[in-house]
Amino acid sequence: MSARMIAAVRDPLVMALVVAVLLLVVGEAVSPGFASPRQIVGQLVIAALLGLVAAGQNLVVLGGREGIDLSVGALIGLGALIAGNLMRGDDGGIFPALLAVAGVTFALGAVNGIGVTLVRIPPLVMTLGMAGVVQGLLVVLTRGQPSGNAAPALVAFVTRPLAFGIPGMLFIWALVGAALWFLLRRTAFGLRIFAIGTNEEAAALSGVAVARTRALLFALSGMFAGLTGFFVLGYTGNVFIGVGNQYVLPSVIAVVIGGTSLAGGTGGYWGTMAGAVVLVLLQSILTTLAIEPSGRQIIFGLTLLLLMLLYGRQRRLRA
Repeated sequence: MSARMIAAVRDPLVMALVVAVLLLVVGEAVSPGFASPRQIVGQLVIAALLGLVAAGQNLVVLGGREGIDLSVGALIGLGALIAGNLMRGDDGGIFPALLAVAGVTFALGAVNGIGVTLVRIPPLVMTLGMAGVVQGLLVVLTRGQPSGNAAPALVAFVTRPLAFGIPGMLFIWALVGAALWFLLRRTAFGLRIFAIGTNEEAAALSGVAVARTRALLFALSGMFAGLTGFFVLGYTGNVFIGVGNQYVLPSVIAVVIGGTSLAGGTGGYWGTMAGAVVLVLLQSILTTLAIEPSGRQIIFGLTLLLLMLLYGRQRRLRA
């Protein structure tokens, strides 16, 4: 086997795609029809929602300093709440709701970034605190009851075929994937992200505005989480407390499965997209096997611990 083939096999994106295919085979064996085109499209829509929030998580992780955004779950809930109450089942409210969600969650993400960069609060502490504040706000605003409704056009866009039998949500995900590839690989801003993630001191000496760049990454993570809430509303039809909690841990695992090092400076979003597909397929198989949510959470946690062990080894090799 040539060195090029060995490198391709070891590529995290290739490995994630291979695992996804194997999971489809296992799923079909466990539950005939699991790998049918209709079922695959449905699974991809769910993966797109996870992949959208993981896009922001990916940017924060790439920026280094072991940055992980734990506020994404609460911001997903906030985005869904804002969108649902601005729409209230009216198609005319879709665009204003989209702008409001993006603006509010971008601002809250920026607060995370300012806390991490200027106040020097560790990312896990800062984003966990933000999650608590936003989650408490959601309880106060909704009083624990479902609040707001999705516009019919948004529900149709997210869940029903738009063209060639493919729902609009998948076109959005493809656009996000292309946009992030271009941002990371073809722009000066993308090069600055990799620079600060690889060596923050060297990047600063080269003239990179490290604090501003990292703060913007957290702001973008907040925005992606809010937009995820916007589209989750289209998928579920209404808002309920804790709707975003199920995305926090998987969004981190998807990033790591895709080959992005938690040390920062290495990786990309296409691998994260494949990681999101793998996680959704795994979750679907576990659901088919009637494993309780607590059991699925344990399996996801063990998966993250295993990946962290591999990450630790990679970090030593880099050092």
